[in-house]
Amino acid sequence: MSAPPFTIRIVSRLAEIPAADWNACAADETGAVDPFLDHAFFLSLEESGSAVRATGWLGHHLVLEDAAGRIQGVLPCYLKSHSRGEYVFDYGWAEAYERAGGRYYPKLQASVPFTPATGRRLLARPGPQQALARTALAQGAAQVALQRGVSSLHVTFCTRDEWELMGAAGYLQRTDTQFHFENAGYADFDAFLTALSSRKRKVIRRERRAALEGRGITIRRLTGGALTEAVWDAFFAFYTDTGSRKWGSPYLTRSFFSLIGARMADRILLIMAEREGRYIAGAINFIGRDVLYGRHWGCIEDHPFLHFEVCYYQAIDYAISAGLQRVEAGAQGEHKLARGYRPVETLSAHFITDRGLRRAVGDYLERERRHVTEAIDELDALAPFRRPGAENEPD
Repeated sequence: MSAPPFTIRIVSRLAEIPAADWNACAADETGAVDPFLDHAFFLSLEESGSAVRATGWLGHHLVLEDAAGRIQGVLPCYLKSHSRGEYVFDYGWAEAYERAGGRYYPKLQASVPFTPATGRRLLARPGPQQALARTALAQGAAQVALQRGVSSLHVTFCTRDEWELMGAAGYLQRTDTQFHFENAGYADFDAFLTALSSRKRKVIRRERRAALEGRGITIRRLTGGALTEAVWDAFFAFYTDTGSRKWGSPYLTRSFFSLIGARMADRILLIMAEREGRYIAGAINFIGRDVLYGRHWGCIEDHPFLHFEVCYYQAIDYAISAGLQRVEAGAQGEHKLARGYRPVETLSAHFITDRGLRRAVGDYLERERRHVTEAIDELDALAPFRRPGAENEPD
């Protein structure tokens, strides 16, 4: 694969790409690297056996090099034998294509495994060639899909500028919905509550009291050196319980948590619920430059509203105190709306190699985009925030 002044090669093992080069391409305009784009995160997925050939995630990363052999860009990518762990669902496309006699798998998936968080995917080193490198990655990935003879390439949870760039390059464009908390410069959690209608304010306060009062439950926020192996053992039990019920078997192995705990401890926030000297529930969050990313939750004891407290209210409270701009609470979940999270659009781009399948999917996505836009408008109208000009009713 070559398109002067760049050459693209395929790498199956992340360890073959120097961490310094990968992170130089992944860094944003401030030099910060999103926790989910960090070389350490991908390496931990691979070395722990979580995202490897045996689990249907064979590394197929694109490395873009200039004429001097210097890495100018990377595209995290996998050759996949299924559609699990992606959070952008194409099962219907696969079923229809295979009913028509096609072979949908393997396919190419450009994403962060098991992570429905928006971030850059066309990772290009800052400099005068950055824009050209991003275009080369988008066009080169499509050519790789054609040359490999796969049915499709899916770039999920990309940024809007990437979405538009890939749309111009012939990718089909898809939208979906998540729920995020936006920090409007609140001084504390109570200040956030004053932005809500009186009725919703009362509901949230009642839920927070009901989750903890009289139950002997204490909330612990753990990060850095507090993330011991004993803590990971407890959290993994929660994660396994939830993962077994949701997916049949959990995606992430126990060793993954040890590896990220060793490599990224200061970028991880565990919110744990403790009762009678042992942890009974918890949620893992990753700390970005201005975003708190909520990921996995689990418990070994069921208590009313504890899930809301640990996953949503504590995340908002932490984000406000840390001066973070946003909380992204993962995929789906309209129940987040009543708890101060608002609907936002998420984006993905899809290169379909078969003309017939491409035409059918394109027609479907055109209708789906309209539906998503209408749904976001309807959901946002139900948000618990007071309308502009409305009086702040007493509690």
